[in-house]
Amino acid sequence: MSARAAITVPALKRHTATVIMAHGLGDSGAGWVWLAENFRRRDKFEEVAFIFPNAPSIPITINLGMRMPGWYDITDFGTINRTEDEQGILRSRDTFQSIIKEEMDKGIPANRIVLGGFSQGGAMSLFTGITAPQKLGGIFGLSCYLLLANKIREMIPEGNPTKETPIFMGHGDADPVVKHDWGQSTAHKLKEWGYKVDFQTYDGMPHSACPEEIDQLEKYLNERIPALGDKAQETL
Repeated sequence: MSARAAITVPALKRHTATVIMAHGLGDSGAGWVWLAENFRRRDKFEEVAFIFPNAPSIPITINLGMRMPGWYDITDFGTINRTEDEQGILRSRDTFQSIIKEEMDKGIPANRIVLGGFSQGGAMSLFTGITAPQKLGGIFGLSCYLLLANKIREMIPEGNPTKETPIFMGHGDADPVVKHDWGQSTAHKLKEWGYKVDFQTYDGMPHSACPEEIDQLEKYLNERIPALGDKAQETL
């Protein structure tokens, strides 16, 4: 599966880290470029390149088979244990993993790469991050849930590279699309498996983002990929 060309917001200074941000169902990479622009306006993350991939247009069963940008098909959205499009999920994982590899080939170490997303994109980021063959710098999922929960542990590479990578999750308690309980149960399950998860709830927030969530995401990114400054030349 090939995604349409991603939108990249380049680093303003020496490129020492990368954030990959995946959009939700029916959206596009352009729908989240505002996140990088928000940081740029405030002179944040000047050493970071932001990549906003575009999902391919695929038929979505719950939308009567209409084609729209999606990382995988959704056949039933009634419960977290619905029938899942495993083939589509694995294809999208390969897409994200190829983006990670491209960044590593540019000289960005895996521990300076953060993978995250919203809704479907967040679900894919959790799945891709947990099953990644390298230790990533960070993984975040906004308003999302765990994919292939009954199989994912079998897909984790030997040594569990991202086991110690802190995960940030944010979810509104008024989300009518991806239930807050789904996000909460995902965080609980990951914690049971030994992952470090910071799960934040936002009162009254529907299936969207809010300033408080973005502030906490900024704090998380600052912790995971701090500016290297003068150390950049000797580190990379």
